[in-house]
Amino acid sequence: MSLLASKSYTFNPRPRYPLLLSVKRYWDPSSPHLNDPDALTLVFTHGTGFHKELYEPTIAELYARLGGAAGPKIREVWSIDAPNHGDAAVLNEHALRDGYDDEPVFGWQEYARGLHAFLAGLGTGVDVDFRTRRLVLVGHSMSCPAIILALTYQPALAPAFLVMVEMMGINPQAVPALMKFLTDGSAHRRDVWPSRADAYRLLKARPPWRAWDDRVLRIFVEAGLRPLPTLEYPDTDTEGVTLKCTRLQETATYRDSLASAVAYHLMRLVVKRFPTHFIQGAVDDYLSRAVKDDFLDNAVGGAHNLASLACVPGAGHLVVQTHPAGLAEALFDVLKMESEGAGVQVKL
Repeated sequence: MSLLASKSYTFNPRPRYPLLLSVKRYWDPSSPHLNDPDALTLVFTHGTGFHKELYEPTIAELYARLGGAAGPKIREVWSIDAPNHGDAAVLNEHALRDGYDDEPVFGWQEYARGLHAFLAGLGTGVDVDFRTRRLVLVGHSMSCPAIILALTYQPALAPAFLVMVEMMGINPQAVPALMKFLTDGSAHRRDVWPSRADAYRLLKARPPWRAWDDRVLRIFVEAGLRPLPTLEYPDTDTEGVTLKCTRLQETATYRDSLASAVAYHLMRLVVKRFPTHFIQGAVDDYLSRAVKDDFLDNAVGGAHNLASLACVPGAGHLVVQTHPAGLAEALFDVLKMESEGAGVQVKL
């Protein structure tokens, strides 16, 4: 496989939506499918505290598995930051102070609104008409409910199918306890380091980062940090780096208790509208087996309503960060299944 090409964009949905979006496109320049209308365009969305570039090892691993006339055909891949994460957080640094941190709660529907505007072409900066593409929407954790919400907006999106990775699908009664656990962890997390090298060394030695694939951790340090000073840390005498997605914004995102509850009640309708594939980590850590089973049985209505259900061996909730090769293998199986028109499959 040849090296993947990439290009970064800023999507501007103003005045329809006040926050800018940072997106990145990946493609194989030697691919015969770059202009194939039947080939798939994959759109990746990330979980809370992460950013679009962390999918790059998974994307590279996925492309490495492609080949053969009868196999899955990928036209290109896009990855999009939540408006208060990654490069988008820097673009929106001042706008995020304008009402988004008053509670402070940053609703997951903000990611949904941005994603919808991007795919519906309601803005400028990206000259691609996604309405003509065979779209595959891939979500992880928090962004899975964001995708579900985006599918309720007008003009309607029409993806070919959905892939939900470790979906943050929780019975509304269980949401407060989980969100308290997550906010307690993020509110006091270290967010300033003397340098990127120091940040890598210190994170590598501590859980959960020491369990990450080294490629992903290096990308997190390189693409997820920014030099001081910033609006959050304006002291011009301070040297070092800090998170692009500030500790305040990460914690505010965890405080949203509405989107997951709404997605819980919408899920049974969504799986009837779109073929929906679930990929889970085999290790039940952040989300217990009881929570996952409840969502599958009561929100989805049973595994038979899914297009497929698979587990990545050895992985937990942070499968994108810890097992990019295993996730790519599971994604490849989904793409192959869809290209062959196979029925429901369960691989646990």
